[in-house]
Amino acid sequence: MFTGIIEELGRVRSLEKRGEGARLVIEARRVTEGTEEGDSIAVNGVCLTAIDVRGDSFSADGSRETLQRSTLGQLRAGSAVNLERAVTPSTRLGGHIVQGHVDARGRFLSATEHGGSWTVRIAYPREMARYLVFKGSVAVEGISLTVAGLTDEYFEIAVIPKTWNVTNLSQLKTGAEVNLEADIIAKYVERILTVGDAAKPASASNLTVEKLAELGYTE
Repeated sequence: MFTGIIEELGRVRSLEKRGEGARLVIEARRVTEGTEEGDSIAVNGVCLTAIDVRGDSFSADGSRETLQRSTLGQLRAGSAVNLERAVTPSTRLGGHIVQGHVDARGRFLSATEHGGSWTVRIAYPREMARYLVFKGSVAVEGISLTVAGLTDEYFEIAVIPKTWNVTNLSQLKTGAEVNLEADIIAKYVERILTVGDAAKPASASNLTVEKLAELGYTE
């Protein structure tokens, strides 16, 4: 699990195709500190397992599913990538709960500067619409961001100078694909509301407002 607060802007040293998957070697220094082989690191919002961890780099394998679902397969040597280590029990949850499981790809449309800050516009596919709400959370390239504007085709995010400087947002070109992950809470709520009564435990299906009042719960 991650928080969407990027720790380091790394660089792709190499991406080697291996069958339908690929092995990435990422240049990094901060996220390799205290990281052991088998630990999780989010790369542009994709949870990967670190292997061959060194002081200035680590490697990770991407499966066919990962390459098809995310933009990792489009990376090239020199590409800038957002990096974050998995949270620990003592980590501050500065963003929101990010799993590193990409839901869809969006498209970078534009970035407009406003005296040091930026408004970034991202187009999203239809299947993401039900998870996006004004002032809600969304992960873009692994960055925890707040939806500041929302239409049926795109959403906008307000980016502060710190985020602009330490992530790859400033390097994206118009039309570039980006990894999107919806807030996990939204997905659980959707599941709870859409599963039929037949799937509910008997005790849950028999729960009524009157029963709650009888048990002592009041408004």
